[in-house]
Amino acid sequence: MQPTRLALGLALALGLAGTALAQTTMRISISTAQNSHQGVAIDTFAKEVEKRTGGRYRIQTFYNGALGGERESIEAVQLGTQELAFSSTGPVPNFVPETKILDVPFLFRDKAHARAVLDGPIGQELLAKFDAKGFKALAWAENGFRHMTNSKREVRTPEDLKGLKMRTMENPVHIAAYKGFGIITTPMAFPEVFTALQQGTVDGQENPLPVIISAKFDQVQKHLSLTGHVYSPCIFVMNKAAFDKLSDADKQAFIEAAKEGTKANRARVDEDDAKGVADLRAKGMTVIDDLDKSKFVAALAPVNAQFEKEFGKANLDRIRNVR
Repeated sequence: MQPTRLALGLALALGLAGTALAQTTMRISISTAQNSHQGVAIDTFAKEVEKRTGGRYRIQTFYNGALGGERESIEAVQLGTQELAFSSTGPVPNFVPETKILDVPFLFRDKAHARAVLDGPIGQELLAKFDAKGFKALAWAENGFRHMTNSKREVRTPEDLKGLKMRTMENPVHIAAYKGFGIITTPMAFPEVFTALQQGTVDGQENPLPVIISAKFDQVQKHLSLTGHVYSPCIFVMNKAAFDKLSDADKQAFIEAAKEGTKANRARVDEDDAKGVADLRAKGMTVIDDLDKSKFVAALAPVNAQFEKEFGKANLDRIRNVR
C-alpha cells in the first residue's frame, strides 16, 4: 500500500512541477500610471494572453517608468533583456525610421482618420518594418492628439509659443516642428517631466489629454491650449526572437491579445477626451479651446515643405486621403 501512495505522490508532485515549469513569465512596461489609457492597454493585453494561452504565458506589468523611460524600454526589447513594451511613438523613429511620417503635424483630421490609417494597409506596412530591427510589432494603439500646456501664459496664437521652453519627446520630427513655432525644445524622457515642470527647468510640455490627466500635470501647469497639433500613436512591441520561439497558435494569441488591448486603450482615450477639459478646468487649469488652428498650420508651412521633401508628397497624401 505504502509504495503505491508514494509513487502516486511523486507522480502528482512531478505533474505539478511540470505545470509550474510550463508557465513562462514575460514583462511589459509603460511610462505612465496604471490608471491611464496605457495602463488599460497592458492590463487587458496581460489578461488576454493568459486566457488565450491557457495560462502558459503570464505577463508581468510595470508602470510609471519602473523599468526605465520609453526609449530604454524599446532598447531593452530590441536587445532581448525585456520581452515586451508598450510605448508612444516618441522614441520609435530612432529604431524604425520609417515610422517618422506618422509624427508630421496636422497630418490626421481626427481620431477616426488616424485609426483607419493605422488599422489599414499603411499601418500594416509600417508594422512589418519592425521585423528587420529585432522587433515584432504586435499592434498599433493610441496615445491621442497632443496639446500644449505651460506655466507662463495663455497660448492662443503661434506667436504666443515663441521663447517658451518646452519638454519634447525624443523625436526628430516633433523637435523640427516645434522649433518652427519658435519653441526652445528640451528633449526629455517622460518619467523626468513632472519634476522638470515643478522645478521650472521647462515652462511647458505637450501631450494628449489622457496623459495630462493621468500624470497630474494640472498640479504644475496653469495653461492648456487644445492645439491638437500632432496625433500620437502607441505601439505594442515584442522581442523578435522571443516571438519567433512561440508556436503558431501562441503567436496568434499574442497578436489577438494586443488587438484587444488596443480596443480597451482607444475606448479609454475617447472617455478621457470627452471629460478631460471639464476635469482639468475643475482642477484650476485655464483651457483655451477656441484657438484658430489654421494659424498654427500656416506657421509650420516652411517646416512642412521640409517634411514633403523628406517623406515625399505622395506618401503624405496617401495618408491624408484615407477616408
